[in-house]
Amino acid sequence: MSRRERRAVDRRSQAAPNAGASTPVALCRAGLGHMRAGRYLDAQLCCQQALSADSNHADSLHLMGLLSLHAKQYDAAMDWLGRAIRQDPKPEYLSSLGTAMQQQGRLEEALRAFDMAVQIKPHDPELWVNLGNALIVMKRPADAVLTYQHALELDPRNWNAAYRSGVMFYESGALEQALLWFNRCAALRPNDAQTLHLRAATLRGLKRFEECLADNLRVHKLDPAHPLHCNNVGDALLWLGRSEEALKWFNKALKLQPDNVDALCNKAVWFRQNHQLGESAEIYQRLMLLHPDNPRFERDLAYIHLLMGNFEAGWSGREARWKVPGLPIIYPNFSQPAWLGDVSIAGDADVAGKTVLVYADEGLGDSIQFARYVPMVAARGARVILVVPDALYSLLKETPGVGECRPYSSGWPATFDSYCALGSLPLAFGTRLETIPPAAYLPPLDGNRVHAFEDRLGPRDRLRVGLVWSGNPKHGNDRDRSIPLRTLASLFEVNATFVSLQKDLRPDDKEFLNGRTDIVDLTADFTDFAATAALISCLDVVITVDTSVAHLAATIGRPTWVLLPHLPDWRWLLDREDSPWYPTARLFRQTDTREYESVLDRVRNELQMLIAKFQQTINR
Repeated sequence: MSRRERRAVDRRSQAAPNAGASTPVALCRAGLGHMRAGRYLDAQLCCQQALSADSNHADSLHLMGLLSLHAKQYDAAMDWLGRAIRQDPKPEYLSSLGTAMQQQGRLEEALRAFDMAVQIKPHDPELWVNLGNALIVMKRPADAVLTYQHALELDPRNWNAAYRSGVMFYESGALEQALLWFNRCAALRPNDAQTLHLRAATLRGLKRFEECLADNLRVHKLDPAHPLHCNNVGDALLWLGRSEEALKWFNKALKLQPDNVDALCNKAVWFRQNHQLGESAEIYQRLMLLHPDNPRFERDLAYIHLLMGNFEAGWSGREARWKVPGLPIIYPNFSQPAWLGDVSIAGDADVAGKTVLVYADEGLGDSIQFARYVPMVAARGARVILVVPDALYSLLKETPGVGECRPYSSGWPATFDSYCALGSLPLAFGTRLETIPPAAYLPPLDGNRVHAFEDRLGPRDRLRVGLVWSGNPKHGNDRDRSIPLRTLASLFEVNATFVSLQKDLRPDDKEFLNGRTDIVDLTADFTDFAATAALISCLDVVITVDTSVAHLAATIGRPTWVLLPHLPDWRWLLDREDSPWYPTARLFRQTDTREYESVLDRVRNELQMLIAKFQQTINR
């Protein structure tokens, strides 16, 4: 056949997509093939020819419904599918009708259609998967799980049911269960990029970063041109402390897509972790220009300013946190205006003679740090209602200037004139490094509690050292700020009395403490922070990671040695051993090696010198 003859055949084939088909069944089959190949117009022509021959041909009516669904012509789809069902109520027709109804927001009707399909053909696992998907849309996850499990009972190798189960558990935060399902998906389809991507995300959430990295590398190999996968490899490497390798992957992602938000954010984090704050700030400024409606970038830039000691820009930028959903803070929903001192954004800046609600919006440590501002609000002539977490109520209830103190559990007060979050008070008072108010705002501690702890500690014949080695495991930076108790073992060789201030022991720490007699543990008596403060007042020094106890110990004036990761929280600033927030605090920072062993060597040397001074004192 000549080239001209072949071209003529090709033209005839294109002009007649149904060539070789004559019956409605054959035409419909040809149309289905065209649709699967993405030739939707050809598929429609086949259906039209089939329906010209038999206007009630159910499969052709169904196929026309599917084509209308693809074109997002939902009313037309409903019409075609309804006609198909009237001719022959096949379960696949009902399932397609359910999909069309879902697209129109008719969720209850869609659910009934999927349920009818299952009733007609109860042994079809895919129909059960469709029903489960509808239940997810209806926000009925428990019922969806049952349908997916039933689909897998019918077909243990049904990838869709396993994958949907994994996605559902992942989105609900049940990561261990999600991992089980994604493992099952990976066994069914070992090289499925979708499965590997979500399993990597699940492993990241479980802090299993080596496995997360392995999956991300496999996904990248399957799809090397996608910037998301390059970024995810870099992210895993960053969590593993392989900083230089991580940067290369972020740059790979940005070469593929220069404005990729995730890669830019991670590169900003990389610069921050390496104390290159100017470069990190430039990226956040770029992100703010690219996405002016995203408040996260303004908030993150604010924390860089605060870490640099640029409080003016930091405090104002930090107010963007109110626009960021999902943060672990208490969002106000009051009809009264917010008060922000002389820069009040609503209402009257003069609060004299008025009632101001001041409430703890963030963590326990933040609340202790910023409660020093409460007497300053009262000094403006305001009546202050202070609302704090229950654990802090007994500690803060008699703060000078507080007209009424309420724990969270008692709810919000009925009436007040304006409000301000504790974390916004530094902005309200225009705080700069040189104007940070003193921390000594607490009234005297309960003498009976203090004497009770003194009695239990016994004679003061050795230096008393309080210890806190870990914080909340759900904290975003827990991996860097918390330390296994075993890592502190070298400290116990010195001649001191060590007193645990650590609540909520982790399993490894419990095992290490089991049977030890060189650590006094009185934490069973910690009913609230006032009790913790009473015990701390009996100690000579507190050695702690960056937790609420660091703030508490320094606030009541005890010598407090804070162990800090290489990238500390903003309040500890950079490159200094003291804190402008707490005169009695000393800061022991990780170096570029980013490990705590050398930090603890310095602490041990300082502790030995302190012990020597203590022994000289008691021997006089």
